Parts: sequence; structure tokens; C-alpha cells
Amino acid sequence: VNGTPREDGFDITVASEVMAIFCLATDLADLKDRLSRIVCAYTYDGQPVTAGQIGAAGAMAALLKDAIDPNLVQTLENNPAIIHGGPFANIAHGCNSVTATKLSLKLADYVVTEAGFGADLGAEKFLDIKCRMADLHPSAVVLVATVRALKSHGGVTKPDLNKPNVEAVRKGAANLERHIDNIKNGFGLPVCVAINAFPTDTPEEMAVIEEVCAKAGVKCALSEVFAKGGEGGKALAETVLSIMPEAPQPIQYTYDLGASLPEKIEAVAKKIYRADGVTYTPAAKKMLDDLAAMGYGELPVCIAKTQYSFSDNAKLTGAPTGFKMNVREVRLSAGAGFVVVICGSIMTMPGLPKHPAAMDIDVDAEGRITGLF
Repeated sequence: VNGTPREDGFDITVASEVMAIFCLATDLADLKDRLSRIVCAYTYDGQPVTAGQIGAAGAMAALLKDAIDPNLVQTLENNPAIIHGGPFANIAHGCNSVTATKLSLKLADYVVTEAGFGADLGAEKFLDIKCRMADLHPSAVVLVATVRALKSHGGVTKPDLNKPNVEAVRKGAANLERHIDNIKNGFGLPVCVAINAFPTDTPEEMAVIEEVCAKAGVKCALSEVFAKGGEGGKALAETVLSIMPEAPQPIQYTYDLGASLPEKIEAVAKKIYRADGVTYTPAAKKMLDDLAAMGYGELPVCIAKTQYSFSDNAKLTGAPTGFKMNVREVRLSAGAGFVVVICGSIMTMPGLPKHPAAMDIDVDAEGRITGLF
């Protein structure tokens, strides 16, 4: 009222720039520096105003001072694990914190870290953003595949996913083949496939995945960790060790940082998603031009899109071709150090379940917590 109107909105915590900064910062000083670079407003002549300029960085850093320390937790089999940070890979960069990864590398001979959703999202951002920023060099990549997911990509509806359907697995395997090709030939890294077993999987269905992997020239292993715990993961662990080279191979990044922002977006769209090209709304195109003019053109891109398809259309399952990526909006995350490119109808404030898991958690009269599992 009686002021300058502005458009604003909400982001889920895991898609916020602060979460990305939290996960990419290398130490407290870097955290504070990144927080100070957050662009929170623009002057009348279009110049960015940062959190540091308005004196907010120190208070923000104080709130995160203890949170930046990685969390040591215990698994159900009493093994140590480090859990720290949680940006989604569909609407953010999808990786745990750099501090957690580097701490783990100092404490263990082998470190396994997860990047969210499909390899077109989590793996691309892990390699093109996190590894490039933090100077990390993974020795191998594990693609996790399920019979259920491949049946879904083969056209089976959710109510029928537990029913045997070898042909649907074979049809949906085109999705897995593309992921393998992206990692093996695109990024140039050793890769194997983990078949994440479900009780409803049949030997014939799993055999299709084995055939696909053999044809692609990569190893695969059955993972029964969910049912058998650590014992069920031995075959996978041995397979991963067998493909690791003596020294990590250099990552073949999807794009060069010196390329323009549209060139980077197009590189990901064509090389990873296999799109024919990219279209932009007028607002998105203007923002890209403005970012280049302000000196942000050499930042990497973090593309937000549906996790259900290589495209930005959730209904295009399998390994679609003949489509274009539609860029709806572009946002600057100067503190995180990348440009967020929002495609299709993806939302950065997604809806949550009508019955969230928190509603089943309680503490009884004896102080025991219930409902966690």
C-alpha cells in the first residue's frame, strides 16, 4: 500500500539459495562470503544489491555457524554415516555438502555419496557444479535401476507395476541405456549399474537389465540392501571396486564455463536430455541478457525440471526425442555461484502429502519415540 509493488513468492527450503550455499561452502569464511553475495534487490538503474551491502551477511552466518558442521549418524547396522545438507536435484543442485564429502575423504578409504533423482539431474549437477567447484574427482559412478522404474518408462501404470511384464522392462530400458551413455561417453567416467531389487521382481525381468548392461559394455550387480542389510550389498561393492581405475579419470564437463549462459543451457539440453533445442519466454531471455551484462555470464547453470522425464514434460517417458526444452524463468543465485534455469511447469514450492509422515511420529508415556520406521 502506497509503495512500490513487487512480485514475490515462496521456495521450499531445499530449493533455497541458502541451502545451496550451505552445501557448497568449504568453511565458515566461505559460507559468510557466499551469503554476502546473495542478490536481494536491484537499484533503479538495474544494479544488484547484495546481502553484504545491506549488512545482513554476519547475522545469516551466525545462524548457520553450527549447522555447517557435518552430522555423524549411526545406521541400523551400527555403522557411521555422515548426513549433511539436502537440496532436491530436480529444483536445486541435489548434492550433500562439500564439507561432508571432504571430511569423509579424510576419514575413509572409499566414500559413497548420492546425487538425487535420475542421472540427468543429480549426476549432471554433481559433476558440472559440485565437483567443478570443489575440485572433486570421482573414481566411479553407480547408476541405481529398478525393474519398477523401467516398467514405468515402458508404459506400465502405477497400479500394475508389481505385475511381471518383461516386455515393458525391455521397452523402458531405453531410459537406462541413455543414462549409461551420458555417464560413460558424455562425462567419460567408469560406470556400473546397481539393480535395486524388490520382492516382486522376477528373474526374467532382472535378466533384461543384465542384457542391457552387457550390450552397453558396463557391469551390473544385484543390490539387496533393503532386504538383507549390508550383506546384500557385497556384490555391488565388489563390482564398484572392480571398475575403479588406479587414478580418477578427468571429468568431461558438459560445457565450458567461458561459454555464454544460453550456450550452457543448450549444451545440457542437447547432450544430456537429447533435446532438439531450447525455447525461452521473453522474461527468461531478458534475464539471461541482464545477467550477462551484470557480469554473471560465466556461472554454471542449474536446470530445474521434472524428474519423471529427460524432457520438461513428465509424460514423455523412456528416452524421448524430437522435443525442445522450454525455459520459463531464470533466477540468479550469486551466492551459491550458479544460475537457476526453470523449465516447463516445475514448481520450486511443490505440494506435500495430505498425510505427512510427521503425523505418525509421537512420544509415548515412557519417552519412547514411535512412528519413525
